[in-house]
Amino acid sequence: MIARSIRRSIGLGFSAFLLFGSMAAMADDCEKRIHDAERNVSKQVQKHGEHSRQAEDARHHLEDVRASCHRGDRH
Repeated sequence: MIARSIRRSIGLGFSAFLLFGSMAAMADDCEKRIHDAERNVSKQVQKHGEHSRQAEDARHHLEDVRASCHRGDRH
């Protein structure tokens, strides 16, 4: 009986570890993707101008990345 409780506790602890570990990895991935998209917006603005098609496309991509991260999508 005690052994079963111990195994159950270890299993739950391990599951929590995996869950929170994957959430942290996903957050790190989102931070990187957002940072990269923001950097691309700056690059396109410098290269083509504030209101260029390229800058607008980069802004839309940044919005998509942020929305994807907010929804919790994995890429």
